[in-house]
Amino acid sequence: MRRQKEQGKNVHPLFGRYSITRQIAEVILGLVAGTVLLCCLLNTVFLEGYYVKNKQKLLINGFARINRACAEDNLESSEFSIEFEKICSNSNITIMIIDSDGTVIKSSARDIEAIRDQFMAAIFGTVNGTADGIATGENYKIIRQTDDRLQAEYYVLWGILPDGNLIMMRTPLESIRESVTISNRFLTYVGIAAVILSAITVVFVTKRVTMPILELTDISRKMINLDFDAKYHGKGKNEIDQLGEHMNQLSETLERTISELKSANNELKQDNERKTEIDEMRKEFLSNVSHELKTPLALIQGYAEGLEECINDDEESRNFYCEVIIDEADKMNQMVKKLLTLNQLEFGNDIVTIERFDVTELIRGVIGASSILLEQNGITVDFKETEPMYVWADEFKIEEVITNYMSNAIHHADFEKKISIFYTKKEDCVRISVLNTGIPIPEADIPNVWVKFYKVDKARTREYGGSGIGLSIVRAIMDSLHRECGVVNHENGVEFWLELDINSK
Repeated sequence: MRRQKEQGKNVHPLFGRYSITRQIAEVILGLVAGTVLLCCLLNTVFLEGYYVKNKQKLLINGFARINRACAEDNLESSEFSIEFEKICSNSNITIMIIDSDGTVIKSSARDIEAIRDQFMAAIFGTVNGTADGIATGENYKIIRQTDDRLQAEYYVLWGILPDGNLIMMRTPLESIRESVTISNRFLTYVGIAAVILSAITVVFVTKRVTMPILELTDISRKMINLDFDAKYHGKGKNEIDQLGEHMNQLSETLERTISELKSANNELKQDNERKTEIDEMRKEFLSNVSHELKTPLALIQGYAEGLEECINDDEESRNFYCEVIIDEADKMNQMVKKLLTLNQLEFGNDIVTIERFDVTELIRGVIGASSILLEQNGITVDFKETEPMYVWADEFKIEEVITNYMSNAIHHADFEKKISIFYTKKEDCVRISVLNTGIPIPEADIPNVWVKFYKVDKARTREYGGSGIGLSIVRAIMDSLHRECGVVNHENGVEFWLELDINSK
């Protein structure tokens, strides 16, 4: 693994061991080099035979043209003289026509006597060389003559024309092996140049193909690590650019899908946490309810048994026992009602009706309903608001909130025993505060005052028959209205507040 990483650092990706550029270069350069080697091999094996066959064909074609002209009696015409010169010059053939007594009738050679002697030597024997028969026709014969003195080879054709004259034709055979060597050397140079040119061309051409592929490879590597910021930026319309566009779409789809999966996973975790929390709340609820019902049930049972056994037979004692039983049963009834109300609010089963009403009038109604308790406890209420304050909320539920705040203030008022109710206007809402004089709530207990059955001063709560559910109902009501509520400590008291909308929006 480490070796692969080191190779990845030291080798350019375009020329890596498995790179497309390298593979294409090897194939193309192999084809070019193979083609050059094949040409050299074909030159060496077949060029000489092809060259010889071509020389024979030139002699036979020249003889046929002269033979046809002789048959038509055109040898001496000016037109044939021109054709005769073409045959000699174009095909590099020396021609001589001799009559029966040895006189040269027509010749293309300058040294007529010397050429005639060489022809005769080729036909009738060898002089300083050898002669081998090559081909024989109806009225001609071709031989191969080697002149050892001149170190030269010739093809010689001699034959009889229609008029009985002797024709002799000769063409030199150049060194075919030397020609093959020169040809192969030239092909080698051409091959080297072709290989170099092909290598340069491959680099430039394949770079245009492999660079986008390398870019796509890098993008796919980042996608493996869930990095979807990298995008393909090709602007062409070929297959690679289409693949890049599809990679971009795949990246966006994967990113969106993973985001949705993470959101779903987060919601699942929240649901599990909520389920655990609900389970814990259920257990706590059962424990608290059992604890709260235990005392009144014990009192009811005890006083009921006392009545049954006639412990005190006088009417006043019986009335006292009955009053205790009725009072404790009423406390249990009130607690059960509050628990049912809280349960409906927490599970969203309660209907919320938003309407516009005067909260000042509502507060005065609550104060009036609490007048007996206020008088019994010697508490004064300071509420100076006289103008209507219209708010948007559920009037019945807000009345219950204010009632709970008032009840809580009445039972905890101390020192001056004064309750102040006032407004604090904001841009789009009004804050309604209920402040009672008395001992502030310990700071550590403030977050818990909204928890069911939580009691800061349990002895005092038991004294006035509190269940520890009222403030939980307040928080549940305000949550159902999507508004805020809270508590603030002061030097000489505690302020509970809630906020309500004053606009219709």
